[in-house]
This record gives sequence, C-alpha cells and structure tokens, in this order.
Amino acid sequence: MESLNPLQTTTQQLVGMVKDTIKLLPSIALAIVVFIIFWFVAKFSRRLIKNITKRKKSRNLGLVLARLSQGFIILVGAFISLAIVVPSFKPGDLVQLLGVSGVAVGFAFRDILQNFLAGILILITEPFVIDDQIVFQDFEGTVEKIQTRATTIRTYDGTKIVIPNAELFTNSVKVNTAFEKRRLQYDIGIGYGDDIAEAKRIILKVLKNNPEAISEPPPEALVVDLADSTINIRARWWVNPPRRAEVIDSQDRVLTELCNELVAAGIDLPFPTQQILFHDQTESTDGDRSRQREGWPSVKGNNPKPRSIGGSLRHLAQVGSNDEDGRASSQGDRRTEERHG
Repeated sequence: MESLNPLQTTTQQLVGMVKDTIKLLPSIALAIVVFIIFWFVAKFSRRLIKNITKRKKSRNLGLVLARLSQGFIILVGAFISLAIVVPSFKPGDLVQLLGVSGVAVGFAFRDILQNFLAGILILITEPFVIDDQIVFQDFEGTVEKIQTRATTIRTYDGTKIVIPNAELFTNSVKVNTAFEKRRLQYDIGIGYGDDIAEAKRIILKVLKNNPEAISEPPPEALVVDLADSTINIRARWWVNPPRRAEVIDSQDRVLTELCNELVAAGIDLPFPTQQILFHDQTESTDGDRSRQREGWPSVKGNNPKPRSIGGSLRHLAQVGSNDEDGRASSQGDRRTEERHG
C-alpha cells in the first residue's frame, strides 16, 4: 500500500470533517431552534415572575426567582441542544467533570461566588429594598439596583457608588427609610442666666407649629448638658415621610424659626467663652497651697485678692523701680564713705 504524503493526509482529514459537519447540519439547526425556544421561554418566565411578585410588593424576591428561573431554563436548553448535536453526550458526564474541577473553580472565583451568594441572601432576606436610603461606611444615598454581584446606590450629590454584596452582607448598614417615621434632633445652647422653662416653651411652640412635625409621638425639649458656656436643650421631633430632602427642609425651617423666636424673647444664644486667671508668684502666699489662688478661692475670706493684668504690670514696675532706687542709694552711700575715708 502506497503511503500518503502529509499534504494528502491533511486534505483527507479536512474532507472528512466537512462531510461530518454536513451530516450534522440538520442536528445543529434543530439544536439552535430548541435553544432559541428555551431562551424565549426563560425571558417570558422572568417577566411573568416579576409581574406576579410586583403585585405582591415582593420586588427583591421577584428579582431572585426571576433570575434563577431564567438561568435554570437556559441551562436546561443548552444541555438538550448539546445532546441533539452530540447524541453520545450525557449530562451525568458533565456533572462529574464539574465535580472534579469544582474545587479549582471555587478557589479561582471565590470572591465572585461570595458576592453572588451574598446578593441572593440580600434579595431574599430584604434588609433593604430598592429606593431605600442607606448609609454604608462613608457612603450615603438611595438604592437604585440590587444585583447578584453588587448593589448600586446614588448619592445625594449625584454620584454612583457600586458596593460588592459581600461587604454589605457582612457589615453594618444604616437604613434611614426602614420605618414610616423618623426622629430628628438638635441641641440648642442658652445662657446660664436665661429662663430654662421659657426657652423650653418657645422650642415646643415652634416644633408644634411646624407643618412637617407630626403630633404623635409629640415633640420634646430636654436639658441634656450643662456645658462650659451654655445650657444645652435638645429639641426632638418626628417627621413623615423620612426622606433625606424632607429631613433637610424640616430642619432648616425649624432652626430658622427657633433662632428668631429665642432671640426675640431675649434668650441668649452664647458662643464659647474662656476666663484666664493669672497667678501672681510675687505674693507672700506663693507656695502655701492652703491660701494659693488658682482658679477659685479654697477658703472663703482667707485668700489673696486676684489682680488684674494692668494691676500686676504696675506692681511689677513698682517693684523694679524700688529695686533701682535701692541700688542707687547703696551706691551713693559707698561713695560718701569713700570720700570720708
């Protein structure tokens, strides 16, 4: 038998592949049609599930079920199409292959799988939903999308933040719109000589007349701190709905009216002040801890009087002048003694 050269061998192999492909064309066409049918069925099932869950106000659960059903139907369609093209293919062989390589794939895509599972759990448990306003670490905004890999929020200044679901699921998230009511508060400092009861009355009147403040629970005015320069009264009121825009508007109107009403009533709104006391170390009592004045007298009626800054300077100047006069007098006495000597 005459041996074939490499060119003839390659040509025969190509011809055989073309013939096999031509034989498989009907199966390939049928497989494509079957896969397209499953694709449209998957899209229809996703839309149907989203519509059903939307009527029941379960948007997150609808997203989970819709995506899982779509993926499952497409996967089944791919298996059936592959079995049509390759009759010897068995799904069990693929499952076995995936089981062998699953460990390697798990290590390679660990972060992706972690975010995917966290996204599924977030969509099912619903710690927050779309349109909720949340605070996560340094980011605050409105939830726009909850996907299986990441969650997208829109900040109040118009930027887009994409947060991996694994971080959201394993860390603390503050949901500002979780409930129908939200309490706002602000500390107002009045002077120590002002009437606390009158200041409380004015604060409560302003809060009760505010259109955004609800009556139940009622607004409150509580003394919370005796600070260095002020008595701090905390104004607390509830608003509904608790969206960020309404919160800012309500706080703006309340604080503006509070400032005007308190000032008009003669209530002082002092700024921080400090008192500096100078200790005169030239006093005869310096070192005597029972009489030394550092701040406030320790024993009533038995402490040196504090000097003003001007008085202390005059005292120092007088001491210096006396010292100079004393030195001049002593020098004159020495010169007189020398002349007589």
